[in-house]
Amino acid sequence: MKGFALLVLAFALASCGGGGGSSSTSAPLQAEQQSIMMERAFPALSFAQPVDMLQAPDDDSRWFVLEKVGRVLVFSSDDAAQTASVFIDISDRAEAGSSEAGLLGMAFHPQFTLNGEVFLSYTTAGPGGGTPLISHISRFRSNDGGSQLDPASEEILLSVDQPFTNHNGGNLAFGPDGFLYIGLGDGGSGGDPQGNGQNTDTLLGTILRIDVDTGPPYGIPADNPFVLGGGRPEIFAWGLRNPWRWSFDRLTGELWAGDVGQNQLEEVDRIVSGGNYGWNRFEGALCFAGDCNPAGLIPPVAEYTHGEGCSITGGYVYRGTGIPSLVGTYLYGDFCSGTIWGLDSNSDGTLPSRLLLESALAISSFAEGNDGELFVLDYTGGTLHRLVSP
Repeated sequence: MKGFALLVLAFALASCGGGGGSSSTSAPLQAEQQSIMMERAFPALSFAQPVDMLQAPDDDSRWFVLEKVGRVLVFSSDDAAQTASVFIDISDRAEAGSSEAGLLGMAFHPQFTLNGEVFLSYTTAGPGGGTPLISHISRFRSNDGGSQLDPASEEILLSVDQPFTNHNGGNLAFGPDGFLYIGLGDGGSGGDPQGNGQNTDTLLGTILRIDVDTGPPYGIPADNPFVLGGGRPEIFAWGLRNPWRWSFDRLTGELWAGDVGQNQLEEVDRIVSGGNYGWNRFEGALCFAGDCNPAGLIPPVAEYTHGEGCSITGGYVYRGTGIPSLVGTYLYGDFCSGTIWGLDSNSDGTLPSRLLLESALAISSFAEGNDGELFVLDYTGGTLHRLVSP
């Protein structure tokens, strides 16, 4: 089963024999240069299978953590915070039974303080008949000034049938252009048996881009690659196996993604409009199946082998102030090995990544504060960790 390189969560941990939770308040083993260290953040708090963490726009006072089962918890940004309250609970509708299903992504509308809108990405059980899961992108609203979201306010914008139970993707983020970006895996199994990665008539294996402020249910940005035909108009980029955690560089606006590999390679991609990232013709820079002519395909800017890990977790380009040596470095990690690497954000694919930290964490997600500082979530231990200067 390791060949499937399933995204993260329990299966990935079992298949790699790595990971494992840690509640230590001190740093695990550092890289030789000791570029960064890690400390326990919010030490009084722990969560059940956390998969994402974020702050609302222009609000540094609170943090929000997604639990895979279908809950979003909110707590004070004070490191001495003792309790977390429920921001929204959709566990009654989210199907989280398989290792890569459940509540997977969340994005605040850029005007959240004015309109109270939040978008969630989650899976529900399908009706059967070849559709075991359905991915939903839904809008929820707050009716109390932003303290909680109303579960009854759900407006489903987009639903995508999943032919298998893995490779659901699920990340959400608003780009600097104000549009909502959505990541979806290739539909699952191993080797992309349905050929979804190279099929622009499906939404699977893609990054989507939609306008949530027009519709119903949404609008298509006028410069999307297939707005005039040739593919689904929502598609921004394709040829991805399972983009697990991607982010925008807050300085340049560039979109960076970690794409989970198959048998041999995990990859980092810099996503551009109309980009085809090669899956399943290529796994990373290696020929995988069918036509292996690389013409028209965009190769990864970094990759690592399954001797170093087995399931990439994309991170962020560091733009904080606490670790000056990392400014402009893209950080990413591996769920199975707990390793964190850094890549020069100006790299054209010729610069190697550098080892930053070897942790004991099952890294399900990185998180970026409004101040640009970075955190790491431990899926197994349920703890939150801050990256700091040594």
